[in-house]
Amino acid sequence: MTYKSFSSLIFLVLLTSTFTAFGQSLTFSNEEVIFSFQTQSGKKVTLNKDKQNNYIVYRFGTKEKIKFEFPEKSKSSWTNFKYSFYLRGGGTQNEGMDLNYIYFVNKNFKYVIYNTYFAVGNKQTVGLKIINLKTNKTTDIKGDRKTQKGTLVNFRDNNLLEIGDELFD
Repeated sequence: MTYKSFSSLIFLVLLTSTFTAFGQSLTFSNEEVIFSFQTQSGKKVTLNKDKQNNYIVYRFGTKEKIKFEFPEKSKSSWTNFKYSFYLRGGGTQNEGMDLNYIYFVNKNFKYVIYNTYFAVGNKQTVGLKIINLKTNKTTDIKGDRKTQKGTLVNFRDNNLLEIGDELFD
């Protein structure tokens, strides 16, 4: 191997490792995923918490770039989110459903992470609704259920979030 080809190889290795080192993740090493999924357009929605429950944080983006993060990472971040749910058993005969939402407001928008199940049609959905609070227009970003990690159901009794009464379906 010549000096020139060896130098080129070293440059390539350093360039590759630099991109890897500076690539972002939507979950940091001191965090764990509460709930996440990939949208149908390839973006990722993730709700993470610090492993010691010091904060909760929402992130939206790709592994290369966080496009939106809310809120600042602090103990008070828990008060920015609410959880609401509705559960009706009885299967298809009773039109059973299990609706779960975590939501927060940032500026003039309400962000709603949802995970729903309807017994009629055995329909399960995951996604993100963004509601413009000035116009009341809702953008529904559908998620891919096959990429879902975690559950929102645990918030029913873990006392980490205030339980709200808003339903979004």
